[in-house]
Amino acid sequence: METVELFSSEGKGRGLKAVKEQWAGDVIFAERAYAAVVFDSLTHLVCHTCFKRHEKLHRCGQCKFAHYCDRTCQKDGWANHKSECSAVKKQGKAPNENIRLAAQILWRIEREGGGLTEGSLVSIDELQNHVEHFGEEEKKELRLDLESFLEFWPANSKQFGMQYISHILGVINCNGFTLSDQRGLQAVGVGIFPSLCMVNHDCWPNCSVIFNNGNHEAVRSLFHTQMRIELRALGKISPGEELTVSYVDFLNVSEDRRQQLKKQYHFDCTCQHCQKGTKDDLMLAVKEGGEKPSQERVKEIIQFSKDTLEKTDKARSEGVYHEVVKLCRDCLEKQEPVLGDTNIYLLRILSILSEVLSYLQHINEAAGYSKRMVEGYMKLYHPNNAQLGMALMRAGVTHWHAGLIEVGHEMLCKAYAILLVTHGPSHPITKDLEAMRVQSEMELRMFQQNEFLYYKMREAALQNQKIQVLPEPTKEVPPGIFQKKP
Repeated sequence: METVELFSSEGKGRGLKAVKEQWAGDVIFAERAYAAVVFDSLTHLVCHTCFKRHEKLHRCGQCKFAHYCDRTCQKDGWANHKSECSAVKKQGKAPNENIRLAAQILWRIEREGGGLTEGSLVSIDELQNHVEHFGEEEKKELRLDLESFLEFWPANSKQFGMQYISHILGVINCNGFTLSDQRGLQAVGVGIFPSLCMVNHDCWPNCSVIFNNGNHEAVRSLFHTQMRIELRALGKISPGEELTVSYVDFLNVSEDRRQQLKKQYHFDCTCQHCQKGTKDDLMLAVKEGGEKPSQERVKEIIQFSKDTLEKTDKARSEGVYHEVVKLCRDCLEKQEPVLGDTNIYLLRILSILSEVLSYLQHINEAAGYSKRMVEGYMKLYHPNNAQLGMALMRAGVTHWHAGLIEVGHEMLCKAYAILLVTHGPSHPITKDLEAMRVQSEMELRMFQQNEFLYYKMREAALQNQKIQVLPEPTKEVPPGIFQKKP
């Protein structure tokens, strides 16, 4: 890789730094997966080669387990699937995703050896496994995974020692990267990208990582692109500057982020935002103006908010969305006199409420809550944060559907500017957003020229065409950079 180089980062171990100057939206490097598998729950819904979701997939005729978009994907994936195919067929069923990923890695090592692969900066053997930092529960899970792996691993394949298998399972546990579907909206699998594993964490990073499913739709294979991750610059990066990404969502106070990073990734975060507690005051803001609420009252409301979030998770998992709305409205009624507009507990309730109300077709009410949500996000997130871009897109669409074309178009434009940096112009979700931006701009011009005519045409269009129902809300939070076994 000509754009980056390995170096020893003080207090962090190895890291990557830029070799030449980068600007916002630049792809610093792209890397194909060393190995990757679809999540257990989605093996029949997602292509095992490109990880795109499709309603109709072609099933492997031998093992009946793997599914593919078409013959092109099946052919491209055969080298990785060949050994798995016979093992699944012999076993009668496939093991869990961690075992399948470990097996894919070891079969590749069996074929090619454990050294550097083309374009990689490090080998699988050089990656950290952090097994020595595992707690008792993690060690128990590791032993169970070892037993399952040995049951699945074929006798005619190369036999590896227990310590080496444990190393591979440990690497997966703390370095597995979450793969998304072609729209970037749902986590569908996990893969290992050795060079990406060298990028250290920072709560306020200068890079983001996006998964690109590739494109096999062109008639000529010359124009096909492969599944890969892309490390993209969020702003200007000078030569010699360390490259960083955020392993966790920034929308938590510094102490909570540090605890999460210590528990999941076994290191103490020493970034400037954690050391200084930057934006913690905004995330825990209380209502300004009038009499300031007491600390006891603030603690009481925050605990009530946490309890409500647990109840809404349960109600959402059961599909009782009207109960979710009631819980959120009751919580907001208690929060609003006490918590500030950027308080993360208030923002979490607003996020859930706006999403569920949109699904229930209460569009105007959802628009109001989504506007408050993104206004808070914009004061907290990095200006080129992908989650901020996605939130602005959802809020923009909600306002557009509600007939609030001016605000909706403005939000879509802001979202598009962010996703151009974080996802790039060729990503499917960016292309969808560009189409919405263009359409909303046309409607905005019509609105500005003749407001009465705009609303009459909109009313007629709504009467002749059903409103598109939004996807069913999910309690899933946006996946972190690296997948962690729950």
